[in-house]
Amino acid sequence: MSIFKAYDIRGIVPDQLDEALAYKIGRAYVTFLKCDRVVVGRDARASADAMFEALARGITDQGADVIDIGRSDTPMLYFAARNEPAAIMITASHNPPAYNGFKMCRENSIPISGDTGIKDMEKIVLEESFAAAARKGEIVKKDALDEFAAFTRSFARLDGGRKLKVVVDGANGACGYTYPKIFDGMNIEYIPLYMEPDGTFPNHEANPLLDENLVDIKKKVLETGADLGAAIDGDADRCMFIDERGETVRADVAGAIIARDLLKTSPGAAVLYDLRSTSAAAEDIETYGGKPVMCRVGHAFIKRQMREHDAVFASELSGHFYFKAHNFTESSAIALICMLNLMSETGKKMSELAAPVLRYSHSGEINFEVADKDAVLKKLEETYGAAGRVFHLDGLSVELDGWRFNVRASNTEPLLRLNLEAADVEEMEKKKADVIGIIEGK
Repeated sequence: MSIFKAYDIRGIVPDQLDEALAYKIGRAYVTFLKCDRVVVGRDARASADAMFEALARGITDQGADVIDIGRSDTPMLYFAARNEPAAIMITASHNPPAYNGFKMCRENSIPISGDTGIKDMEKIVLEESFAAAARKGEIVKKDALDEFAAFTRSFARLDGGRKLKVVVDGANGACGYTYPKIFDGMNIEYIPLYMEPDGTFPNHEANPLLDENLVDIKKKVLETGADLGAAIDGDADRCMFIDERGETVRADVAGAIIARDLLKTSPGAAVLYDLRSTSAAAEDIETYGGKPVMCRVGHAFIKRQMREHDAVFASELSGHFYFKAHNFTESSAIALICMLNLMSETGKKMSELAAPVLRYSHSGEINFEVADKDAVLKKLEETYGAAGRVFHLDGLSVELDGWRFNVRASNTEPLLRLNLEAADVEEMEKKKADVIGIIEGK
C-alpha cells in the first residue's frame, strides 16, 4: 500500500485513505504496540474528525483507551504524550487539503518509522491479523493546551529586552490552535497572518519550504517594519524564518543561531546538524561551547541520535528544529522564541545574526529525477572519491579541497537531492555545474 511511508502513513482521502482503513490502522497499531492507551490529536483538515472517529473506534475495539486532546498541532501532541505509552497525530503536515494521515509514536514520543513498525502494521492491516482484545477501550477527553502553552512560554527571556515585532504566518494550519495561547501577553508585538485554522488552506499551501508560499509574509514583514517573520507549516513542526529585509533565512543558518542561544544554558552539550548544513554550523556550535555532531536526514534518525548523544538541540535543512527539553521532538514555537531571545539580548537584527554564518557559499537543495540513482552515485564517487574524504552517512558525501557536496535519495519522493558548498560563489557555481553534469549524464 503506497500510503505506508518511511516516516508516517499518508494518502488522499477517500481514494487512498478512508474511514474503513483508518479503523483497521487503529487496530493494527494497538496489535503491534500492545499498548493500553493512546494519546490522539488532530490538525485543521476537513477530514480530521472523521479520521479520528474511525481511528479511535479501531483503537478502542482493540482494547486500548484513547486520550483525546482534540484539535492541536503536532508539537502539542508530542508534549501531551511525553509520559504516555503511545501517541498518534492525525495530520498530513504540509500536503494539499485532500490528504490526511497519521504520525505515530511509541512511549515518550519516540517515532515509529517504516523500519520500526509502519511496515509491520501494513502487514497486519493487509492480513487483518489483529490480536484478540480482552476489553473495550474508552475515549477520555483531555485539555492539554494550557499546560503546553505554559511550558513553551517558559523558554522566553524577553521581559528585560527590547520589544520585538514579529509576523507569524500560520498558513491557516494547526498552529492557529496553539500560537495565540503561547504568545498571548509575551513582551513582543505579535502580528498574525492567516492564523485561522482552515484545512482548505485558502491563502497558500502550508509548506514554508516553497518560495511561492513566503510571498505574503515577506510583504507583511516589510509593510509593518517587523524584526522577524516566521512561516509555519500545516502541523506546526516546521518553520522558516524571514529577516527584517524580507529575505529567507536558510534553516541550517537558523539552526546555528538557535544553538547559540541554547548553549548559553547548556555549555558543553552535543548539538546535531544535518549533513547538508553549512560547514559554518559545526564551526559555530564549537565556538559557542557545544559539541557538534553530524546527523543523517529524517526525523526518526535524528531523534534516535539525539537520545544517543543526549543532545540539547538538533536542526534540519527542511526547517525542523528539535529540543531535548521537548522530549527530543520538534517545536516551531520554541525555535521562534529562542531566535527572539537572542535578538532581544544582543540587540542585533536577524540579518546581522545570520551574516557570520553565511561565510561560505551554499547551493541550496537541488532535486533531480534520475532513472538509476545507484549508477549516478557510483559515477560521482568514482569521479571525486580519490581526491577527497568520502562517507555514506546518508547517500554520498564528499569533502574536497575548498568545497564539499552530498547527494542522497529522497525518503519521500523519487528524487536525488544535491547540496553543495564552496568557499565563494564563483567556486560554488563552477563545482555545482560539474556535479550536475555528472548527475544529468552530460
